[in-house]
Amino acid sequence: MHPISVSIPSFRSEDSALEKGYTVFKIEVLMSGRQHTVEKRYSEFHALHKMLKKIIKPPEIPSKHVRNWVPKVLEQRRHGLELYLQTIIMENEILPKIFLDFLNIRHFPSLPKTESCGSFETESEESSKLTHQPAMLFLRDPYLLPATNDTFSNVVIEGVIHGIFYPDLQPR
Repeated sequence: MHPISVSIPSFRSEDSALEKGYTVFKIEVLMSGRQHTVEKRYSEFHALHKMLKKIIKPPEIPSKHVRNWVPKVLEQRRHGLELYLQTIIMENEILPKIFLDFLNIRHFPSLPKTESCGSFETESEESSKLTHQPAMLFLRDPYLLPATNDTFSNVVIEGVIHGIFYPDLQPR
């Protein structure tokens, strides 16, 4: 099982006054139990394909010249683009940074299928590693006593603060 799963469940036609109509494909990306959606036009797939050809041997991409207004043809293109993305994931042990950017996936070098490589920038493996440590998040300052209208005051914080600042004071 791969840590990244993609599907293109649907597409929609967009009409614009500035340019002729085009089709937008909805890409659902599932990675590490989290799902997000990316919308891309065929021209973006085509640009990705041209960039990937410089780095890896990508599968064939569905034809660029089709009748965009015929629903059956659009469905075939949707299926072909879905297969294209899935094949790239299946056939490459290390996914190029360009591909991950296309799917709006942050790069986590510690996971084998999402290792950063194939970027236009030259970066060493060391510089692509995450350098921060997880941090604890408090919704408010943990060193302040809870508000007086708090029905359930934080006994632990009160005890620590009283112990540090008022060691002689007896608890309530």
